[in-house]
Amino acid sequence: MKKTLKYLALAVSVLAITTTVSCNKDEFLENVNKSKLNDQTMWDSENNADIFLNDVYFTMPSSYNRFDYLDYYTDDYNISHYYDASNWRQGNCLAPAFSTSNEWFDNHGPTEGYDWLQLYRKIRKANTFIQKIEEYKDNYSEEWYNKRMDEARFMRAFFYYKGFIHYGGLPIITVPLDRATMTEEELAVPRSTFEETFNFITSELGEIVDNGDMPAKYDTGDPEAGHATIGAALALKGWVELFAASELFNSGVPYLSDPDNFVHFKIANSNLWAEAAATNKKFIDELGGTYALFGDLEGLWKVENEYNSEIIWDRQHLADVSYEMGGEYNVRGGTPFIHGVYYTFGNFNPTQEVVDCFLMANGKKITDPTSGYDPQNPFVDREQRFYDFIVYDGAELKMDWMTTPDIVYTRIDKVNPSDNEIDLSGSSDVGDSGYYIKKRLNHDAPPGVNTSGQNNVYFRYAEVLLNYAEAQNEAVGPDATVYDALNRIRNRSNLPDLQTGLNQAQMREEIRRERRVELCFEEKRYLDNKRWRTAEIVMNQPRHNMVIRNSSPDDNSGVWTYSIEAELDYASKFEVKQYMTPIPYEAIDQNKGMSQNPGY
Repeated sequence: MKKTLKYLALAVSVLAITTTVSCNKDEFLENVNKSKLNDQTMWDSENNADIFLNDVYFTMPSSYNRFDYLDYYTDDYNISHYYDASNWRQGNCLAPAFSTSNEWFDNHGPTEGYDWLQLYRKIRKANTFIQKIEEYKDNYSEEWYNKRMDEARFMRAFFYYKGFIHYGGLPIITVPLDRATMTEEELAVPRSTFEETFNFITSELGEIVDNGDMPAKYDTGDPEAGHATIGAALALKGWVELFAASELFNSGVPYLSDPDNFVHFKIANSNLWAEAAATNKKFIDELGGTYALFGDLEGLWKVENEYNSEIIWDRQHLADVSYEMGGEYNVRGGTPFIHGVYYTFGNFNPTQEVVDCFLMANGKKITDPTSGYDPQNPFVDREQRFYDFIVYDGAELKMDWMTTPDIVYTRIDKVNPSDNEIDLSGSSDVGDSGYYIKKRLNHDAPPGVNTSGQNNVYFRYAEVLLNYAEAQNEAVGPDATVYDALNRIRNRSNLPDLQTGLNQAQMREEIRRERRVELCFEEKRYLDNKRWRTAEIVMNQPRHNMVIRNSSPDDNSGVWTYSIEAELDYASKFEVKQYMTPIPYEAIDQNKGMSQNPGY
């Protein structure tokens, strides 16, 4: 599929004229210029139809190229203060006037690039492909038709999933709407309930898995790598089930009045935990020979390791091609200055809260008095993931593109000031938490616009193991399979097995801490805070920074003291309405079947 990406700019322009340009078949056969495609020739061959499907894939927003990352809406990051997330974290979240959104200085809440207009444009494209290959079915082989139909259904389910997690119940539209042939009543599709939307997504994914017409996985170099797979469908189904089974939606009591059941199940269903466990167990049992934890966690996201054993579903990138094809994640965050040269915006600043979740190398929590943790020497003998993911004061930074390592200092040092010294005022790109990240950054090229060819990974096998452990613990308690799933992840990072004899509540705490560490900075924490209904607790508290000073600052003759201090520039506030993103007024005005989310 990466070869195909090079031609997507052409494909987009082609698709824009497919319904208006006409020519007869003889003319088309004599003219190989794909810009001459019309509605009939678009669908007269598998190759031409694939151009349309490739554009459906291409519409997936990449988090590597967004400014307003989902992690900014969590207690894992202190952020630059000019994104929508900055207002949201101060309790400022309002229904937007229009169906398009802006990441800069706005206050509409997170959409991940799936604002209302873009969400339904993507769904329409998938619906169009499904409708047209059914209409022109005789032009295709049975194998191609079955496989491509399930790919398009997967993409439609994926788009609905993205809307579901942010808005709740959605209008379920499975055919392209047409003002020329449909009545106003047919066009005004009402919102489905939370349960109906959930059932639509999971039933679609379940049928795709049962059909078995897609491969379980693609490997690097395969020309169709990047297309949907059985692994992607099964992993997504298991995650959606876990998401919906969680407290915010499945208690039988909505977080705010929800008479139409748009953001919760009307009646709590305790069986959902078992269903989520079963789906994730099915993945482990049936695809465990195809997928496995990758041995090099730090290198999991490298270009050379694309489609390794752990990668389930991703969005492809090609370096140095164009915006949305090349990745920009490594210029958005990371250490701003390397060897004195300014490279990144420095936006990804881990909080002390997430840093404290990393264990000691002996597997003990830093709060355990027998762990060996020293608050005045806090970066010694921590678990391997800490060194793989976090850049801290005094850390050696060495990416593959660097000829020599650099030592990063974030301490306040008047004698030997560092370019990366903590900026507690928040007035520059230098971070205000005392930490930067290494996780997911490109090792192969210096940070820059479109310079990264790393794929944007949505799901990986470690998450399936964590999903299973949580669902199984909630369904039946901490049995041996729960321990096994967690220990596999711990052992990969050289941590000992989890202590035995935990009760359900204790295991729940371990699972949640493990998720936070293993999946940190992968845009998972926001959804966990939401579904566990913990955002109203953790997002109503200030985040904390690591501030390091010398007791004799004028000559550094004293000792370096490590002080955990609250972020003071912005007051933290979270209102329960913020659990879901508001529906734009424009969408409500245009559709009499639409209603607003609670609290807006």
